[in-house]
Amino acid sequence: MIYSMTGYAARTCAVNGGVLHIELKSVNSRYLDCQFRVCDELRIAEPALRELIGARISRGKLECRVSFVPASRNTQQPGLNVDLLERLKVFDTQIRSVLPLAAPLTVSDILHWPAIFGDETVDVETAVPVCLTLAGEALDDFAASRAREGEKLAAVILEKVAHMRALAHAVAPRIPAAQASFNEKLRQRLLDAVQLVDDERIRQEVAVFAARIDVAEELARLSTHLDEVERVLKAGGASGKRLDFLMQELNREANTLGSKSLVTEVSQTAIEFKLLIEQMREQVQNLE
Repeated sequence: MIYSMTGYAARTCAVNGGVLHIELKSVNSRYLDCQFRVCDELRIAEPALRELIGARISRGKLECRVSFVPASRNTQQPGLNVDLLERLKVFDTQIRSVLPLAAPLTVSDILHWPAIFGDETVDVETAVPVCLTLAGEALDDFAASRAREGEKLAAVILEKVAHMRALAHAVAPRIPAAQASFNEKLRQRLLDAVQLVDDERIRQEVAVFAARIDVAEELARLSTHLDEVERVLKAGGASGKRLDFLMQELNREANTLGSKSLVTEVSQTAIEFKLLIEQMREQVQNLE
């Protein structure tokens, strides 16, 4: 299965003393870049979370947010922790007696103080396993969202591949006749310009030139690369880098095709190829 590097998932679970929330979201990146926003109470779980994510995700700039909302914050009329208020008052007085220029505690500081509305601590021993289980469930949802997006991207790329094949099949039969006509015109012009040169010598020179502008090899390699694109998409997995390399190879063949062609039909087809390859490259940049 093909995975996009863009995805989102969120999971919530009740634990002793509050609610645990995990959110995963990612965008494109050349490598795996994990950024964690974990609440202080569960900071100890970050290494395990990093290992869990690294085992499932190979590319993308991923942000993992883990928050804990104490149950006391969900009540309609939370009560202040009077004992804590008294201790903060004593601490504030002691600090300002030593550091007179220190700023006093503000109401906002106090209201955001841990446990100011009661016991807001989380039981780490209980919460960490729950957090990792919840992260695993979020990763399942996250992988599913990336798979759905990847499936759509793969369908778009395969559509472009089919279009390129149709263009190649349409132009290939017309190339020999068009090149033969061009060669004959070139031979006649050379005869008219150089009357003293033997006609057989001119035919040889035209044959050499025709070999140089022959695009059959480029079309064959182009078809081979398209076969490989289809194979990689069907194989699935982390294929973004492989497909990006194939886009470079396709673009190289399209450029050569355009530079060697002296036939209008082939030149127009080469331009169409380059447009389709660029459209595919934009989609490939989103794949893991």
